[in-house]
Parts: sequence; C-alpha cells; structure tokens
Amino acid sequence: MTIDQLDAYAERLGREVLEKVEAEGGALRDAFAARVLDMLEEGGYIANHTIAWYDSRRGTRLHGFGYADDNTVLELYTTIFEYERPTLNKTEIERTLRQAVAFLGQIDSIRAASDPHTAIHQMCDGVQRILRNPDGVDKIKVFLLTNRQSGARSMSTGGDFEGIPIEYHLWDLPKLERQESSGDLGEPITVEFDPPLRCLSAQTGDSHSVVLAVVPGRRLAELYDEYRTRLLQLNVRAFLQVRGKVNKGIRVTALDEPEWFLAYNNGITATASEADFIHDDAGVRVAIRSLTGVQIVNGGQTTATLHHVFKRDKSELAGIDVQMKLTLVDPDALDTVVPRISEYSNSQNKVGQVDFSSNDRFHVDFEKVSRTVWAPPHPGALHQTRWFYVRTRGSYEAELDKHLTTATRKRFREQNPKNQAFTKTDLAKYVNAWSGLPHLVSRGAQKNFAEFQARITEQAPRIDDVYCRRVVALKILFHAVDGVARELGAGSNKSAITAYTFALLCRATDHRIDLDRIWREQRITDVLRDSITELCGRVMKVVIREGVHVIEWAKKEDCWTEVSQIVWDTPESLGSELRSTSLELNRSDVAAFEEQTSRFNEIDPETWDAVLEWAQEAGRLEPHEQQTVAAARTAVDLGEPLAPAKLRRVLDVYERALEAGFAVSVE
Repeated sequence: MTIDQLDAYAERLGREVLEKVEAEGGALRDAFAARVLDMLEEGGYIANHTIAWYDSRRGTRLHGFGYADDNTVLELYTTIFEYERPTLNKTEIERTLRQAVAFLGQIDSIRAASDPHTAIHQMCDGVQRILRNPDGVDKIKVFLLTNRQSGARSMSTGGDFEGIPIEYHLWDLPKLERQESSGDLGEPITVEFDPPLRCLSAQTGDSHSVVLAVVPGRRLAELYDEYRTRLLQLNVRAFLQVRGKVNKGIRVTALDEPEWFLAYNNGITATASEADFIHDDAGVRVAIRSLTGVQIVNGGQTTATLHHVFKRDKSELAGIDVQMKLTLVDPDALDTVVPRISEYSNSQNKVGQVDFSSNDRFHVDFEKVSRTVWAPPHPGALHQTRWFYVRTRGSYEAELDKHLTTATRKRFREQNPKNQAFTKTDLAKYVNAWSGLPHLVSRGAQKNFAEFQARITEQAPRIDDVYCRRVVALKILFHAVDGVARELGAGSNKSAITAYTFALLCRATDHRIDLDRIWREQRITDVLRDSITELCGRVMKVVIREGVHVIEWAKKEDCWTEVSQIVWDTPESLGSELRSTSLELNRSDVAAFEEQTSRFNEIDPETWDAVLEWAQEAGRLEPHEQQTVAAARTAVDLGEPLAPAKLRRVLDVYERALEAGFAVSVE
C-alpha cells in the first residue's frame, strides 16, 4: 500500500463521516465509530456493539461496548478521529486503551451520577450485566479505532480486570484500509498445527484438492474461541447453526462418551485457500503444518458446542476428535464452489439451501437489475441518478476507479451519488423491517442479514425493476423515519426506535404505503411524515423504559409483540394516500401479473387519452412509447386482456410518463 493510497482512503473515510453527519446530524466521532464498528461487526471481529460516549476528562474515556453471543467476551471500544493525522505513538495508544479500561473501575460511580435515560447510564447497565452474568466472562477485548497511523512497533499486554484477562486490539488507518479493500472476508484466517495434523490426500486436481483429517476437538474449540463467527462467514447456514442453543446431543456425547464422539458426529467440512503440507518420500501429502483462509462451511453447531463444553463445562475435551473434509480451492472460486460443498454436504438439513449460492443469485441479480434503473430527478434537480447497490465491499470505489479522468469521475459521482449507495446489510434491514421483524433488525447488521438470507432462500423474491424501485423506496422511507426519531430525541436508541416505528407504520397501514409514489417523487409526503412523527412518539414510550436496557429489550420478540399492540388509527389524510390493496414485496410471477392487472384496471380510459395527448404535445415519450400508450387505450376500448410482457411494457411507459411530469387529473 502506497502513501498516496492511504491518504486517499483517509480522505474518503473522512468525507463519508462528514456526509453522514450532514445527512443525519450527530457528532463526527460517533459517525466515525458507527462507520468502523459496522464494518468490524460485518467482518465478524466484534458483536452486538452499542455506541455511547463517555469522557470524564480525568483519565476515563469509552465510546461503546459489545459482547459475544454467549456473554463470555466483553468488548470495550474507544476512538481517536482527527482530521490532522500525525502518527500515533505507543504512549498515546496505550494511554487511550487504559482510559477505556478505567471505565470498569469507576462504573458504579459513573452509573450513579448519570441520568437513567442517558446512553451512558445504559452503557453502565449493559457492561455490568455482562460482567455479572452467571457463567462469567473469560476475556475483555479493548479496541482502539482510529483514522491515524500507528508508529508503534509493539504494544504491551492489557493485564487484567479483577482476574479477567484483557486483550488490546488496535485498528489504525492501514488496518482499516486493508479490511475494507480485502473483500467481504477481510483478512484471511491462518491456522497452524503443532504438531502437524496427519492427513490423507484424497483427490488432487487442477482447480482444487481434497484431504481428509482428524482435528482434535480442543483445537477446534480454541479456533472458535479466537475467531468466532469469522470462521463461518462463507456460509449463512453455518452461521445460523450457532445462533441457537447448544446442541444437547453433541454436548452429552462430548461430556459422557468422548470416545464415541468421532463415531457419532458427522464432523466438519472446511475450505482453505492455501496449505503448507508435509510430504513423504513419494511426494504424497501426509500432514498439514498450516492453513490459510480457513472457513468452516458445514459443522458450525458442532464447533460452537465443543467451544461451549470447553469453556462452560470446563472440559479439556480429551480424547475427542472431529473428522474434517478439507477442500483447497482458489480464493477466486470460493463464491462458486463453497455453496455447492455446503449444499451437498448435508442433504438432511431443512435449511439446506441457505448459503451463499442463493446469496449470489439474489444479490447479483439485484445488482444487475438495479444498474439499469434510473431514478427520477430529485425535487429541484435536473438529472436522473442511480441508487448504487454495493454488493461487495468496495464495489463503489472499484466502479469509480474505472473512470480515469477528472471529468468522467465527476460524472460518475453525479450519476451515482455516494449518499444513494446502500449495502446488502442495509437492504436486509429495510426488507426485514417492512416484513415486521424489527427485533431481528435490532440484533445488528450481521445477524439480521443472516436471517434475511434464510428467508429469501426459502421464498425467493422476483427480482425485477419493480422490486428494485420498491426497495429503494423502502430506503427513502426508512431514513425519513430515522430522521424523525432523531428529531424526537431517541438518542442512542435511535436505531431501535427507527426499526420499530417503521415496522409498526407498515403494519398499521396494512402495507398499503405507496412505495411506487415514494420512488417517483424520491421523498415521502408531508402527510406521511406527520403520521410517522405521531407514531414514533408512541413507539418510544413502549420501547424506552426506565430500568431496562433498551438495546437488549429491542432484540426480543416480546418487544415487538408489545409495540404491535399500540393502538393507532390511520389519520384520514394519510388514508387518502394509501394504496387500495396491500403491497407484497416478494411477488411470484402470478402475483406480479395480478398486481399489474389491478394497476392497469385502475387507470381509466380518459387518463390514457390524457397521457397520449401529453406525450405527443410535450414530446416527452419516444414514438414507440407513444404507440404503447395508444395500444393500451385500444385494449381498454376492446376490453381485451394484455399479455404479461405487454402489460409490463404498458405500465413501464405509464410510470415513465409520471416520472417525466405527467399529472393525473383528480376530478
């Protein structure tokens, strides 16, 4: 990485932070923390993060906390974000990390001195809940996140807090850049085996090779303890396997019959991009010294359960071995090969298709279609733009880099504004909130995405321009709700309040909000905004409770059950804006045709006449589009049904007319 590349990344990071603050308000430091913590949680480095800023200016400073799903790891976050970026020295690094740890020693007094409704008070409650959980905390990880570059060659160990070991983790600018530019998987996981792991080379080919091995159960548990869900990132199903409780059967076998574990358990399936083998005299692979780019694509529950038995049941896992089928595959082929390995490795699993194969299909299709859809100009703007779907990390920058001149890069940014870019975790958030799952949204980007992936795999939506437009409309609506939540003072609970208000709004209106109108106008109406404001206040009263950790409460389905019981009659003014029928986001071909037919039948003959007259006078529609309008008018006269393809063309032209300025008469 060159200095120029690093400076360019720093400039981009700073610009994005500033744009986020300009768009959403708040402090620069919080926007930076949110930007980086979202990225690290998506990468599996942290979990369940909550942002809250505390600075005593007397040697104690903390910027949030998180915790592992099994409560065995407490995470503390602290940040340094500055536009002037002098090199960060060792003294400053360690002082900042110690200031975060100091919060733990003063937590009782900080809590007592803070208002119960503040984020600081809730952070105290959250940290104490983790520290006091019955199973205890195994380690405390302290993360320093900064947009400066470290000049330190080493860092001291973190010591301990009341006997709990502390680890320091520094994410400075170069490390953030590497994570962001290295794709969805981030830095590859490298595992060393000492002594080397004996193996049997089963197949060797040009594109891949397969070896069989038996991994000590303790080594597997240690790997999971170190890398957690990063080990499972290539397979959503494996990730979902560890979300629930520990598998009782696996646990009982591990505790009571370890000698039978290898016989009873199906083992794990793993992939790696590189391996260091020991060969015999004949050149045959006989043992593994190390693996790079390791991913477990089947056997997540076995791995997580062994970790539980190791840490919680205090078992040494002596005598427990786990069979492993390891496939070495080129990193460029992972997206293609891994889903197939996963799918075929366990045909009995009900969720057998939940993997990145379907991920790829959905997201690739969505990306492909979304690139063809131009949004109407924003009010007051002259040019159309795109809503850029970031299917893989860094894809926006990659597209931008294809434009070499200043003029073409400027045109790309104008056509694809950065503030209109959204990721697949964003998409999952909008759709799950629309689907009445705000408690899943509140569980964080990674978990919510995994749940979203499971749902769309079971019932794949039809990906067309209508679906893409409506997803963008959801984004516009979601951010409008977010703005209202901020104005009403939701503070550190804003993300939860936004998700719940959004979900309740959709439920209360029976999913009749006109997403197509939001798309056409690229904003919500004042009437809808007023309704959101009224509803948001009611949601806040249910979700934000004194003595309850709001972020944790919001993750529970019970919270949604209570919120969904809020009585709210749709205002008459809003009712006049709603669709006549509910809108199904996930449409089958049949449902799509029925919806299009219903839409076509809502347009009266006089409107078709007006569209045609307007198009011919204004010249806003192409000649072939005018002919389509004329054909639609004729079909109405004759009462002839339109074939699905023709019906889609007719409605597309009608939408084009509305976007271009045609106004429907309301007489």
